[in-house]
Amino acid sequence: MDNILIYISYDGTGYSGFQIQANAPTVQELIERALQVIYKEPIRIIFAGRTDAGVHARGQAANFRAPFRIAISRLPYALNAVLPSDIVVTAARVVPDSFHARFDAKRKIYSYTIDQAHFPQVTRRLYSLHQADKLNIDRIKIAVGYLEGTHDFKAFQAAGSPVSDTQRTLFRVELAERPKEKIVVLFFEGSGFLYHMVRLFTGTLIRVGKGKLNPGDVKAALEGRKPLAVGPTVPACGLCLEKVVYDL
Repeated sequence: MDNILIYISYDGTGYSGFQIQANAPTVQELIERALQVIYKEPIRIIFAGRTDAGVHARGQAANFRAPFRIAISRLPYALNAVLPSDIVVTAARVVPDSFHARFDAKRKIYSYTIDQAHFPQVTRRLYSLHQADKLNIDRIKIAVGYLEGTHDFKAFQAAGSPVSDTQRTLFRVELAERPKEKIVVLFFEGSGFLYHMVRLFTGTLIRVGKGKLNPGDVKAALEGRKPLAVGPTVPACGLCLEKVVYDL
C-alpha cells in the first residue's frame, strides 16, 4: 500500500474547521468521502494540523494509505472531480512508509490579511479583517522582533487548550505592505502554533500599529508581565495556512 501525501487548498468559510466533527461540515469529512468514492472503501487521512472554523488554507497537507495504486499524477484530478469547488487538491506524491503528515512537519507558515481601505473591500470580506485606521508599520516591525526566536508562548495561547508544552520557535515574522491592494499581510513561520496563537499575535500587533500599545509591551506580554497587552483574538476569516514544510 502506497503512502500518499496530498496538498490541499480550501476556503474555510462554510466549514466548522478541518477536523471531523459529529454534527458539522468539515474539510476532512469531504476529503475522506472523496477518497472513498475513488478507492471504494473508507480511508482515514492524517493531516498536518487542524484549522478552526472559517480559517482558510493554501497549503494544508495530509497523508493516507492507498489500498491500490493509481497514477499519482491523476489523483488530484480524480479527487477534484468529486470535491466541492471550495476544496482543491493541488498536488499528490508517494512518500516513504514512515512518513506522518503531522509528526514530520518541520515548519508551518500562516498569514493574516488586514484590509486597510477606508471602506471594507467587499470582495475581501471573507478573507481579511477590515481596519480603516492606518497602522504604523514601523512600530509593528519593532514589535515583531520580540516574537521571533524560541520562547514560552503561554501568554499567547487561548483558554481551553490542553497543551502543556507551550515552548515554540518562530523563525520568521514578516509584514508585507501591498498599497495597490490596500492590504497588509502578516506572515508567521514557526515550528508549531498554539491554539489561536496567530490570531492573538495579530490582535496585539494591530493595537501596537494603532498606538494603543508600545512595541515593548509585546515583550512584556510574552514574559507574562503585561497580560492585558495580549490580543484580542482577531476573527478567523483573515487567517490562512500557507504552507507545511517537510524534509522530503
